[in-house]
Amino acid sequence: MAKPKKKFYVVWSGLEPGIYTTWAEAEKQIKGYGQAKYKSFSSLAEAEAAFEEHWGKHVGVNKDAKSAFSGPKPTFDSFLHEIEANSIAVDAACSGNPGVMEYRGVVTLSPEQEIFHSPVFPEGTNNIGEFLAIVHALALYHEKRPDLTIYSDSKIAISWIKQKQCKTKLVHNPRTEKLLELVERGEKWLKTHKWKNPILKWETKRWGEIPADFGRK
Repeated sequence: MAKPKKKFYVVWSGLEPGIYTTWAEAEKQIKGYGQAKYKSFSSLAEAEAAFEEHWGKHVGVNKDAKSAFSGPKPTFDSFLHEIEANSIAVDAACSGNPGVMEYRGVVTLSPEQEIFHSPVFPEGTNNIGEFLAIVHALALYHEKRPDLTIYSDSKIAISWIKQKQCKTKLVHNPRTEKLLELVERGEKWLKTHKWKNPILKWETKRWGEIPADFGRK
């Protein structure tokens, strides 16, 4: 009976990142660890080379070198080959409609790296937050990173960006005054600037929640 082939387990993100020679050792590093990054390789040389590189070059890219792990996985690891690595992701959170609202932007492949986070507005809508998040990202990167892709999971917000107008029906009142002033500034910016940054729809049904999600659902 043929002996099982030796495997080497690379853990890029876990309790203790490193290269492990047994599944038992590797499992301890990723079990219960959210957003763990890991993969198995058939030789130590391959494992060592991979460990020195970004996990995104390996996880979910080579279907022939399947991960031997059965622990928790990042929601979009299996689809990394479909996602633009040179990108950021934006999202908004709103408690009620209208309700307390905020938005933020993160590095898509490293969502723990938050790029910006808005103030908390006492009254707004999710669509306004999504719109402002995209404008914020465009204003931040249109000159220094025109090639940077911006992901949003809101079709409405992306359409508003294309029309250069936030078509909200939110009523002006003391609680919405500052937010709507920001919306006007955003619309003005869109109408007076040109940008090349691709704005793409995050495919939630296929890839899972967008990395910038606030996790309050």
